[in-house]
Amino acid sequence: MSDRDRTTPGEGDGDAAGDSPWVTRTTRAAGPVRAPWERAGRLQSQPDDESADDEGTGSHGGGGVTVAELIARLSGGTAAPAVEAPAPPKRPEPQRPAPAPRNAPKREPVAPAPVAEEPARTARLRLESEPATEVFGAPLADPVALPERPRAVVRTDVRNYIDHPERPAHVDAPPPVDHHTRHRFAVAGRILMALAAVIALSMTGAAWQWQNIKNNNMNRVSALDLNSRDIIDPNAQFGDENFLIVGVDSRYGQNADMGAGTTEDAGGTRSDTIMLVNIPANRKRVVAVSFPRDLAIKSTQCEAWDPKTGGYGPIYDEDTKSYGPDQVYTETKLNSAYSFGGPKCLVKVIQKLSGLSVNRFMAVDFAGFSKLVDAVGGVEVCSSTPLEDYELGTVLEHSGRQVIDGHTALQYVRARQVTTEVNGDYGRIKRQQMFLSSLLRSMISKDTFFNIGKLNNVVNLFINDSSVDNVTTKDLVQLGQSIQGVSAGRVTFVTVPTGVTDSEGNEPPRVDDMRALFDAIINDDPLPEERNSDNTPVPPTPAAPSSAAATSDGEEVNTTTTDPSQVTVRVSNSTGQDGLAATASKEFEQHGFTVNSPDDYQGQVTSTTVFFSAGHEQAAATVASTLPNAHVERVSGLGDVVRVVLGTDFTAVGTPAASGSAAQMRVTHGSLSGEPTKLPEDLSITNAADTTCK
Repeated sequence: MSDRDRTTPGEGDGDAAGDSPWVTRTTRAAGPVRAPWERAGRLQSQPDDESADDEGTGSHGGGGVTVAELIARLSGGTAAPAVEAPAPPKRPEPQRPAPAPRNAPKREPVAPAPVAEEPARTARLRLESEPATEVFGAPLADPVALPERPRAVVRTDVRNYIDHPERPAHVDAPPPVDHHTRHRFAVAGRILMALAAVIALSMTGAAWQWQNIKNNNMNRVSALDLNSRDIIDPNAQFGDENFLIVGVDSRYGQNADMGAGTTEDAGGTRSDTIMLVNIPANRKRVVAVSFPRDLAIKSTQCEAWDPKTGGYGPIYDEDTKSYGPDQVYTETKLNSAYSFGGPKCLVKVIQKLSGLSVNRFMAVDFAGFSKLVDAVGGVEVCSSTPLEDYELGTVLEHSGRQVIDGHTALQYVRARQVTTEVNGDYGRIKRQQMFLSSLLRSMISKDTFFNIGKLNNVVNLFINDSSVDNVTTKDLVQLGQSIQGVSAGRVTFVTVPTGVTDSEGNEPPRVDDMRALFDAIINDDPLPEERNSDNTPVPPTPAAPSSAAATSDGEEVNTTTTDPSQVTVRVSNSTGQDGLAATASKEFEQHGFTVNSPDDYQGQVTSTTVFFSAGHEQAAATVASTLPNAHVERVSGLGDVVRVVLGTDFTAVGTPAASGSAAQMRVTHGSLSGEPTKLPEDLSITNAADTTCK
C-alpha cells in the first residue's frame, strides 16, 4: 500500500470487494483532501491505463523499493536486503477479476541468506566501531581501545507480504509520480548529518581520551601550601595564577646522556633555575621573576625528601642500615632547599621571600627542556660574540642570529663560566630570559597554543620529564591561551635584586627592594619597560585623588610586638592642624621609638592610620598598640619604616605593649595617596619584545 493509499481516503484501489486489508474501504469523497506532498505535480488518474503497474509508483509499499535498496542505489552499490524473505506474489495483469483466494497455500519460511553489507553502510559502521586514533591530525599517544559497537541492521517490514500473500493488484492506480529525486536528497542529507554526528562524537571522545591519558601519566608531587601565613594579602591575590617553574639539575636517567654529568659528579637533585611566573586575574600581562640559585636564605626546617623516590619522610641509609630524621635543615643557599626538602621546601622558601601565593608547581629536568626546544623546531638566539664556557666548552661557534636545537639550548642556558662574562649567575639569568623571550615569540607566531597537533607534542614533554602539583593539560592549554592574548611587550622577566656576593659565594637579597618588587606585582603596578601592543609604554598607575583606600575588608593577622627601639616611625599630618605631627613625633620618641622627620600628608584619611610594608608586621603591631582604634594598612615602598598618618580622631600616643606580647590586628591592603610604588633604579629587566642582539 502506498503512502497515498494510507493518507488520502478515496485515492487508493477502487475495488473494495473482498476482505483484504490491503484495499481501502472508504468511499471516494467528492472533494478529496490530499496530503501536501501529493498536491504538486499530481496527474489525473487513468484507471484503465495498463502501464500504470509496469513502473514503480514511487511509494514505499507499491514501488518494490526497500530502504536498504534505496541506500544502496544512492551509494552506487547493489542492494541486498538485511533479512531474506520470500518474494511477494507476482501482481497479475491489470484486469477486474476477483483477487486471489484467501485460502492460498501457506509458504514455508526461508532461512535468511548471508547479508552483503552495502558500501555506504560499511563505511558508516566502521566509524562507529573503530576507536579514533587521531585528533585534528595529531596521533593519540597509546589510545585506549574502545569496545566495538554492535552493528546496526537496516530492517524492512516484510511481515505484510508473509501474512497477506493474497494482496490484490492495484487496478485503479494513477500514473506514477517520480519521488526518487526528492527522496535521494532527503536520504543523502540524513546520511551526511549522521556521518557528521559520528565524526564529532569520535573527535570529542578522542580529545577527552587524549587529555585523560596525559593527566594520568603526569608525575605528581606534593608541593603547595595554600594556607601559608607567609602569603601576603590573599584577598588582593584572588584570581592570580602563580606558577613556580623549576629547572632541575638531576644526574639520574637521561640527564647524564644530555651532558649534565653523572651522580658521581653531583649526587641528589638541585634547583638549577627558579622562576616565579605571575599571571594576574585580569590576564593583561605576565611577569616572570628569576631567583639566583646562590641567593642567600635563612636555614629553613623542612620535611626530609628522597630525590630518588620523590617521597617525604625519613630516608633509609644503606650504609648505616637505619632511617634518617623526619625533619632536616637547608643550607644557606636557595638551591639547597630543593635538594634537602624537595618541592615542598622550595615553595615554602619562595613564599616567604615573595609573599605570593604559589598555586601551581612544575619542575622540568634537563631532558624535558631539551625535548621542549626540539618540539617547537628549535629557538633563535643572538649573541654578539661566540660563546665559550670554561666548563662546558664551545656552546656557540659563531656570533649573530642562529637557530639552536635542544642539546645546544641546554648548554646555552646552563653556562655559568662564560669567558666573555664577569657577572657569573646574572649573565646566565639574562641569557635564560632572552632565550625564553625568543621561545615565547616563536610559539606565539607559530600559533602553537591553538594547534592541537603542536600542543600535543609540547604537552607530551611534561609526562616523563616533569613533576607537577595542581597542573593538568587543561591548565597548560588555558595558560597558553592566556599568553596568546598578551602581546610580547606585556611579558616581563625581572631578576630579584641582590647585594654584594659574600665570602661564601652567597648573594644576599636587598630585602626592601625585593619587597617593593613583589608589592608592585601584587598591586598590578606597571613595571619598567612594559609596552603595549602598539609599542607605547604602559603608563603608571594613577594615584588616588584624595585618600588611602583599602581594596578589601582585610584579614586578621596574628603576631607579636617587638622592642620600640627596633621600630622606625614617620609621622604625617592630614588634619591641617599646625604642629600636630611634630607633637606626636616627640611622644613616640619618649616611648623609645626611632623617629624620622615629621611631614604633611598629601591626601586625607578619615581616621588615624598605620601604614607598613609586608614583612614588618611586628613593627606595625607595636606602633598600633599605642594608637587605640587606628586602622592598619599594608602598602608597598615603605621598607622597614612604619608611617603614621594622623586623622581628626588623634589625641595622643599611648604606651606601647610589652615586647613579645601577642597581638592581633585587622590588616587591609591599600595604597598611599600620591605615592606610587618605588622600584629600585638598577632593577634588571628583560622585556619579551626585545629582539636586540646582546
